[in-house]
Amino acid sequence: MNKVITLLTDFGLRDPYVASMKGVILSINPSAVIVDLSHEVARHDVKAAALLLWASYRFFPEGTIHVVVVDPGVGTARRPLAIKTKRYFFVGPDNGVLMMAALDDGLMEVREITNPSFMLSIVSPTFHGRDVFAPTAAKISLHHNAFKEVGPCVKDPVSLSPPTYSIKNHVAIGEVIHIDIFGNIVTSIPSRVVEELVGYGGKCEIKVGIKRIETKLVKAYAEVKEGETLLVPDSFGLAEIAINKGDAASFYNVKVGDRVEIKSLA
Repeated sequence: MNKVITLLTDFGLRDPYVASMKGVILSINPSAVIVDLSHEVARHDVKAAALLLWASYRFFPEGTIHVVVVDPGVGTARRPLAIKTKRYFFVGPDNGVLMMAALDDGLMEVREITNPSFMLSIVSPTFHGRDVFAPTAAKISLHHNAFKEVGPCVKDPVSLSPPTYSIKNHVAIGEVIHIDIFGNIVTSIPSRVVEELVGYGGKCEIKVGIKRIETKLVKAYAEVKEGETLLVPDSFGLAEIAINKGDAASFYNVKVGDRVEIKSLA
């Protein structure tokens, strides 16, 4: 049985929150393999966390349990959920953070975590990551059939829309959905779309925010000179605007949510 559990939070690593969750998991299942997806999600940014989960969940072994705690509604009436999909389990708050990935993999069953045996004996109203989500994930990792015991089925989980794009008059239109640590600008436009529209080595015009950029579509950063802008397919199959050895987001003053348009100059 797969005993991999991933953690995705906005906790950072300065405080003991992440370590406390790991301690709970290992106390229940000492053989669990815990993988940190990220703990640097912008505080309370549910959509950003949903996108990171959506981009990465599928690269883990079947049966992996993905735990997400970006939970500004903790302690309110929002429900704690456990979700079973075709290949994975997802555990976290009912605020949409899980559903983009869950629907992508093929939703099978959603349950509200209500069974006290899947929680710590004392549940803090401000730390369900430690007291509800971590023990639930650990117990599912011991016995996947335990999923059916976490609580009643949920028919109306909160959902978030996946990244979207459109093509109008030979122009690909999308938005900035993520800016990585290198300052690379990840768009909602699939790389296959710009490959068909522009072609590798082809010149293109990019409008992002209030900026207009002329560059070319390449397969690797080093295909342009250091400091030059490029359009490149990223590792998740999306079109990315970057500067070779530079920070494109800072240079162009781009932020998540900015509109993006890409058209060929051929």
